[in-house]
Amino acid sequence: MANSMGSLWVGASGLQNSQNAMNITANNLTNVDTTGYVRQQVLFADKTYIASGVSAAISKQTNGLGVSISDVLHTRDVFLDQSYRQEVGRYEFYSASYDATTEIEDILQELDGESFQNILSSDDESLWVAFQELAKDPSSSVNQNLVLQKASLFITRAQAVYESINTYQTQLNDQIEDAVDKINELGNTIYELNIQIQKIEAGGVETASSLRDERDLALDELAELCNISYKETTQGIVKVSIEGVEFINEAMVYEMDVEYDKSTGFATPIWPQLGQDSDGNNYEVFDLEAEISSAYNSDIGKLKGILLARGDSVADYRDMYDLVNTTAEYFSELTEDDYKTESEYDELTGASVCLNTQAEFDTLIHSIVTTINDLLSPLTTANDAGLTTGTIVTDADGNSYTITDSTRVLDTDNCCVGSDGELPPQELFTRTGCDRYTEVTDSSGNTYYLYNEEDLTDTSMMYTIKSLSINETIQQDSSMLPHLEQNGEVSYELGEALSSMWESADLQLNPTIGGTWTFAEYYEQMVGELGTNGNVFKTTVENLESTTEALTTSRSSVLGVSSDEELTKMIKYQNAYNAASRYINVISEMIEHIVTNL
Repeated sequence: MANSMGSLWVGASGLQNSQNAMNITANNLTNVDTTGYVRQQVLFADKTYIASGVSAAISKQTNGLGVSISDVLHTRDVFLDQSYRQEVGRYEFYSASYDATTEIEDILQELDGESFQNILSSDDESLWVAFQELAKDPSSSVNQNLVLQKASLFITRAQAVYESINTYQTQLNDQIEDAVDKINELGNTIYELNIQIQKIEAGGVETASSLRDERDLALDELAELCNISYKETTQGIVKVSIEGVEFINEAMVYEMDVEYDKSTGFATPIWPQLGQDSDGNNYEVFDLEAEISSAYNSDIGKLKGILLARGDSVADYRDMYDLVNTTAEYFSELTEDDYKTESEYDELTGASVCLNTQAEFDTLIHSIVTTINDLLSPLTTANDAGLTTGTIVTDADGNSYTITDSTRVLDTDNCCVGSDGELPPQELFTRTGCDRYTEVTDSSGNTYYLYNEEDLTDTSMMYTIKSLSINETIQQDSSMLPHLEQNGEVSYELGEALSSMWESADLQLNPTIGGTWTFAEYYEQMVGELGTNGNVFKTTVENLESTTEALTTSRSSVLGVSSDEELTKMIKYQNAYNAASRYINVISEMIEHIVTNL
């Protein structure tokens, strides 16, 4: 009788645990499309066995108490998780770089439907054509107006290209701020989930499967944004570091902050908890000057990719030179020795698609503008003009200037003039911060025109896109464009020089690329280099996409829910439930028969 009642207990355990297994399977099926959900797997085990009867020579007789669910497995592969998070972070890094390259390439080639290349080529809209026409008859007002018109178009389009890149940098800056906010949000989410999981699992009875799924999903999202390392403690707390710096621990979240550059407004992620270095600077999250390499895992995270693409400043032609270690104060004093080395350029300007393009593009514009101005209003050294080194000259306001070996003045012997015949001749492109010359006199009353050199510390004193405009005097009267010899004859020699300057191949793209090109060839090389880099990024992104897809498939085979597999298990557990039910019915009938007969 006792064994019969015990058999009912065994049947009941099968009935109950089959029901629980079906509930777990139903939960899996319900969440088959839930992002981040990890399937739960039932693990059955025997209940305790009770010894009965006398001791036997070999083994005791035992009676089982049925079946139980020993555990509900929350299956994950930590190695697959780590590989996936590393590769998805690398994928996002190169995706950000590729997107930025594509955007800059579109800006250069499709500016309001007009390629900037047209202004440099044989297109009817080009500045090149205007100077070819001017060379035929420099005194023609039609040709002069054409030069004025195309020069204005040249500056307008150049500034539009440059401003479009600046605008895109601002957009990237907004993305950086959003990414930092998202990182902090994910950090606080993981921290709160740590606390909840610890509370639930502290008793060693229950596993907080749903909360763990949420936490792992947050780690996946965090890995897309930055290079993370993490470790789970025995208490169920996940500690996270970003770029080797502690981000989440048992006690708190060390949130990122951003520091804004006063001149550009660009945001740079920093670690407030680390304080400041000996120079009073905040510790930045990323070392953007470090070599980008998969071997060092320095190419991981969308945020770093955006930071590199944006750069830390707005570049111009000065970024081609090592101005930190040079003694040059003016652009004319810079030599080839002042060029950045290949490694210096690649680590700083060359690493950023925005900075690299800005620097190369501004170099092109600077070269075109200064070449034209130097032909229209030529320069010579003060010594060649008859001023000896050490001579003191004064301007109309009484300001004194001391002549040095490098002082340059207007070459009055070889310059042309406009229709007014006055010196100094007008330049075509002007700077916002100064005139081309300062009129000075020496002690003998001789007049000279002292050239106002480009001040490398002041953009308004430089022939850079940001401070260029068309000479107002020439805009009001195009005949003021130098075209006459000082004796009043038309200078066809000047027209020929302005025409042939476009064929001069003496412009280097950047310190890392050898060779020299004409203005049009330079622009083609610049766009070509950008396209080459874009193709490299595209190939890398495609390869990493394949890698992440393979890892995603492998992870899905471990933690993903297969509806076919779960339905098969549902049928199995349903059959087990039915079998346990029939078993109970049989035992019940046996007990009833025994009781009735007794």
